[in-house]
Order: sequence, then structure tokens, then C-alpha cells
Amino acid sequence: MGPSGPGPWSAGFGPFHFDFGGPPGDSGRGRRGRRGRMFGSGQLRLVLLKLIADEPRHGYDLIRAIEELTGGDYAPSPGIVYPTLTLLQDMGLIEEAPGEGGRKPFQVTEEGRAHLEENTEDIDELFERLEATGSHRRRGQRPEMGRAVGNLMAVLKNRVAQEGWNETLLNEVIDILDDAAQRIERVK
Repeated sequence: MGPSGPGPWSAGFGPFHFDFGGPPGDSGRGRRGRRGRMFGSGQLRLVLLKLIADEPRHGYDLIRAIEELTGGDYAPSPGIVYPTLTLLQDMGLIEEAPGEGGRKPFQVTEEGRAHLEENTEDIDELFERLEATGSHRRRGQRPEMGRAVGNLMAVLKNRVAQEGWNETLLNEVIDILDDAAQRIERVK
């Protein structure tokens, strides 16, 4: 298993690990265990600002909106979002919206709207990337595939636990898996 842990397209037991690649466009990075960063310097600020300009939102709402855009592939941590919101406030780009209660949503200021207009091209590219991430995830991820691979792994694990590996069992399992691979390859 890699540093990001098992995903829906990988499985393992005992000394064996299988990585099935993943759906088209998937880079092997899980929802919370990404390799690398989703956003470069200043990009998260632009995404949050645009989402707030679309409608006043709380920090939690912003996290969920980004997670929804990426089809569950990425959700920024509160430890990144809340300091970024404070920075946007300090820059005069957002402010608390009027409302009742202690937890008020943020709304964009006129200065924030001007900043968005100045960065329209960058914002469009960022949102296209976020939506493409979600689109690849929705097209490629099939829970049934994960269930089927999980069933296979469980059967292998139980079989080995009951009898251990011997040459006969190992050869028979290899033949079954090779046959299944050939059958899958022929499916049209």
C-alpha cells in the first residue's frame, strides 16, 4: 500500500497487494490522502472568494462545496480554510453577513468582486479543474467493482487462513484468476 492508503481500486492481504490503477483521469490520490496539493499559492483564496460571491457561506459550507465539486475526491481541511477566510477578511475581500446568531456566513465585498473580475480567467481554470476531477470520479468509480474485488480478497484470505498455501491450491487459484482475466479481456 502506498502512503495514501488503499482506495477503491486497490486491495491487499498478507504479502500480496493489488493496485488496479483506477478510473480514467485518476492519479491514485484518495479523497484525504492526496499526493501533492490541490491548490497552488493563492488559488484556494480565489476558489473560496468565488464560492462566497455566488452565495454567502460559512467555512463548513465552503468545505462541502469544494468536496461536491470534486465528486468527493478532495475536501480542504478546516485548518486551511479558516485561516484563508481570516486572510480574505483582513484583505477586505469578504465580511461577515448580517444575521442572527453567533455563526454568521461570509459575504463578498465590493473590493472582493473587483478582485474576482481581475482574476476571471484563473478562476474559470480552477473551477474547470475542480469539476473535471469530480467528473472523472463520477464516471470511473463503481462501488460494485470495489465490492466484487473485496469479495475476491475475502475469499482468498479465508481460504489461506483455513488451509494455508500449498502448491495445488496456489496453482488452482492462479488458473482461476488467469481465466477470469481472459474472460474480462474478451468482454465487449
